[in-house]
Amino acid sequence: MVNFNGSIQTESDSKLTVNNRGYKYGDALFETLKVVNGKIFFWEDHYFRLMSSMRILRMDIPMNFTMEFLEAEILKTLEANDLLHASARVRLNVDRGEGGKYLPSDTTDVHFNIAAEPHHEPFYSIADNANYVVDLYKDYFVAPGLLSGLKSNNKAMHVIGSIYAKDNDLDNCLILNTDKQVIEALNGNLFLVKDGKIKTPPLEEGCLKGVMRKQLLELLVKDVNVIVEEASISPFELQKADELFITNVIKGIVPITKYRKKTYGSAYAQSLVGKLNAKLRLL
Repeated sequence: MVNFNGSIQTESDSKLTVNNRGYKYGDALFETLKVVNGKIFFWEDHYFRLMSSMRILRMDIPMNFTMEFLEAEILKTLEANDLLHASARVRLNVDRGEGGKYLPSDTTDVHFNIAAEPHHEPFYSIADNANYVVDLYKDYFVAPGLLSGLKSNNKAMHVIGSIYAKDNDLDNCLILNTDKQVIEALNGNLFLVKDGKIKTPPLEEGCLKGVMRKQLLELLVKDVNVIVEEASISPFELQKADELFITNVIKGIVPITKYRKKTYGSAYAQSLVGKLNAKLRLL
């Protein structure tokens, strides 16, 4: 069951037409949410990122698009799928409806749809002895700017990068910007640990304004034992790091165990997972 503009429909009945602007032009945004027992993890951060992104794309935000309204629609969708008292992955999609070419025929016409599926990991964890191998994806580069940091439906690089990773027996790839700095992974933000210092690329370099990235930065600044900075990461630094890990809301923290010939530990990532779950219990 999916939610189309507040109407719960079966998936087979709820089809987007070929004139949908999200399909034709990528004129759409989305948020991927983790929900456990009806609690949307970090919902306020997701909501304000969506509103900010809609403004950047010059979408007219409907008056009813309040945090409370969209939360209620998400929970309604979960209930229709018998997932209200379970762990779920939810995608909230916003598009500009139909009509027009590049210029929308009605700039005020904004639609939403919500889909949910089971996700069987209610809290975050790191599996012992799990291997996670990455390499650089160098076929294409991200141009820094406001648009590069949006969760829009324009994800061509991430699609072909994922195919590249699969074809080369990799678990993920790290992406470079046009200045040849490492900015993120295909599906999350990147953190580097070296000699008690932790770095993550700044948003200005083109990486996603990740919700989990924000949560971890808030946790890290409270740790007096580490130095935290948002700074450039060069490919050369990767092989000198003590730890590398990827973050997103669904998986939490994913330690990288191998990059080319370098292998990494995950001690600090493991400690962060505990702090992250402790923070969730207070929500």
